[in-house]
Amino acid sequence: MNEKMNFLDRNEFNFEPSEKVVKAIKNFDPKDLCFYTRIYDQGKKSVISVRLSEIYKVPEEQVLLTYGGEDMLKNAIHYFLSANSQTSTPNTTILIPEFSWWYYNRVASECGGTFQMYPLHEQDDTFAYDIDEVIEYTNRIHPRMLLLASPNNPTGNCLSPEEIGRIMESIPADTMVLIDEAYASFITSDTDYIAPLVNKYNNLIISRTLSKFYGLPGLRCGFGFIGKGHDQFQSYVNKYLGYNRFSEAVALAALESDEHYRRVADDMDWGRKLFARELGSLPGFKVYKSVANFILIKYPEAIKEQLQQALADECYKIKFMADKGLESCIRITLGRREQTQTVCNIILKVVGKHNS
Repeated sequence: MNEKMNFLDRNEFNFEPSEKVVKAIKNFDPKDLCFYTRIYDQGKKSVISVRLSEIYKVPEEQVLLTYGGEDMLKNAIHYFLSANSQTSTPNTTILIPEFSWWYYNRVASECGGTFQMYPLHEQDDTFAYDIDEVIEYTNRIHPRMLLLASPNNPTGNCLSPEEIGRIMESIPADTMVLIDEAYASFITSDTDYIAPLVNKYNNLIISRTLSKFYGLPGLRCGFGFIGKGHDQFQSYVNKYLGYNRFSEAVALAALESDEHYRRVADDMDWGRKLFARELGSLPGFKVYKSVANFILIKYPEAIKEQLQQALADECYKIKFMADKGLESCIRITLGRREQTQTVCNIILKVVGKHNS
């Protein structure tokens, strides 16, 4: 790996971990790895699921733990779309949003599932779900699963708790709804809506992770919450002998470091405003609103090769979108202020040369 390279293409974390996280790593006793956790003797999954239960006010038995958010998606989609878990006429269809993470499609195909897309709509400087349309698609197609991404990658738009509730209230009760909230928390710390939703709707899974807001993608620690009545699925997901004890120690420290990560989120917001101010009014550019740790920007494709070369010369890597309908867009991970400023300056310099 090029140690000089600034990776702003995969929505990773370019900041420092919190002091509590660093301390937890330094103070971890390797001897703890010689033994399984004993908390499963108490009927609990992990010290992490217990702490998450306290933070989110969801019963511990409804907390899910996985190997990153990716593992949550795989477990849920594989389980609920698997023909082996269905009747003689299995329903293996999942509805996913247009302009979303390509990986959703692949996970569905891995287990013999089929996917259909419902639209996301470009509205001025944002993308948005049409809630009535999502409800109509779901009722007409009646899929086994409906996937909602909030915020959505790569468009950066999200759903409000009220919109989620309206969808849940209006679709078939046997359609499992999986909400991917991997990028939640960058704009607001409000999580009070989660417990009422999972307590009311048995067909709901809300998936989160420590990879994004808490900046620990290398830790591979995902978590989520599920409605009641899914003992078999929970048995499928959960680990009888507990979880990685090192990850548990670091994750606990991260969950107690909200103040640190909120400051990081403020730096990211500074970056959003910088791109909007410096690039938003340039011909051929559009800076989309984002509530995640990345920003989507439409740019003139005529400068693509020049921009790629200029970024490479400065050891920067961003995402040039290839998705249908987004080919003229770049997605930039919001990094440290100096990184964000450098990328913005590179773009402005390329535009200036191209127009001269």
